[in-house]
Amino acid sequence: MNTVIDAGSGKTSDELAGLKTITLVVYALQALSFAFGVTALIGLVINYIKREDAAGTLYQSHFDWQIRTFWWGLLWSVIGFVLIFAFGLGLVVLFVAWVWAIYRVVKGWLKLTEGKPVQPSPIG
Repeated sequence: MNTVIDAGSGKTSDELAGLKTITLVVYALQALSFAFGVTALIGLVINYIKREDAAGTLYQSHFDWQIRTFWWGLLWSVIGFVLIFAFGLGLVVLFVAWVWAIYRVVKGWLKLTEGKPVQPSPIG
């Protein structure tokens, strides 16, 4: 039986469970990207495909968080690589971007397991 448990979104419990699973998978793909970079791109594609389904649920904030994590992480990584060749300071930028991305994946994952939305932080 598909009972509605999130009256604000109109989603059934099965739909919400599916969104939670997708959100967990994307966090896992983002975590795996520290070893295999392409998994973050796979997670981004999933986020964009399922974004409309997450609208109006607590998972919407996680999808937005994950998408911003990808794009800001990519931007800072590109800047870091450019600075390696330009000034040699790129390794510092890359390290900070790496730590920031880990923070975002861990914070998002923890908020998801608590059943809470992710609130934007001052650092992205």
